[in-house]
Amino acid sequence: MPLLTVLIVLIVVGVALWLINTYIPMARPVKTILNIIVVVLLCIWLLQAFGLIDSIRGVRVG
Repeated sequence: MPLLTVLIVLIVVGVALWLINTYIPMARPVKTILNIIVVVLLCIWLLQAFGLIDSIRGVRVG
């Protein structure tokens, strides 16, 4: 994956999260949970993009 694509995705996700946090009225705990979920998903995506973890599609629960 090209580095430019990674940077564009990071910028778009960051701006979208900032817009949501700034302009959509939500309770603070909801904003915190939303931010944590977005950051965790973004970290997993980055680790997959750079090949540091294998695809998690094969992971089974149960």
